[in-house]
Amino acid sequence: MSTKPVLHTVLSPRLLDIYDISNSIVVVIDVFRATSTIATALYNGATRVIPVDTVDKCIQIGKNTGGITAGERDGKIIPGLAHGNSPAEYPREFIEGKTLVLTTTNGTKLLHMALQNGAAEVVTGSFPNLSALCSHLIAQKKNVILGCSAWKDKFNLEDTLFAGAVIERVKAHFTIHCDSSLMAANMYQLHKNDLKGFIRNTTHWHRLAQYGLEKDLEYCVTPDLANILPFYKNGDLIVKDSVE
Repeated sequence: MSTKPVLHTVLSPRLLDIYDISNSIVVVIDVFRATSTIATALYNGATRVIPVDTVDKCIQIGKNTGGITAGERDGKIIPGLAHGNSPAEYPREFIEGKTLVLTTTNGTKLLHMALQNGAAEVVTGSFPNLSALCSHLIAQKKNVILGCSAWKDKFNLEDTLFAGAVIERVKAHFTIHCDSSLMAANMYQLHKNDLKGFIRNTTHWHRLAQYGLEKDLEYCVTPDLANILPFYKNGDLIVKDSVE
């Protein structure tokens, strides 16, 4: 009988309730673009990212903390917030030493669902922090839920593609009997040599490219450009090393 921890891939927030996540690390995945932006901001020196699930809460917490308010709905900056959900908006010279308060269409919603459902630990993952995430999952020896934020609860390719990238790196350390994980791994195997070409097929590419965000999206599928681990603690996402 295997003593390895178990890994599952959850393809949409709508499916999270059917999994027992109480003893699991939940990886929140929102490749386009929330978790890519979170990793980038923290890599470039943000002291913390506060993920919130409503615009009103984002504005209020921004006032209370003096933080930068940011977010999008349907790919567009929300009126009343200072910035959007583009990794390119958070270079070191702008974000270092500051707090970012972020609300997004899909990723922050899933993060709060994971917390409400009793996840043992919540971290965020995207291609820019792929290696840091995989190293952490292997080291912890705990059950893992790869949680795809999807698009308004509907399946999307890019989050599942990233789940496949994680599975390829960590599969020797986990028991994986999960068809969604098998699909994710197979998809990544088929397309890993041309990720930037493959993502042009996705509905999210077509949705965001109309706003001139092609370079953003290519950044979001490039491994290890912001290779730190965002870790949720006491309401904040911070770099994992700072809590150990």
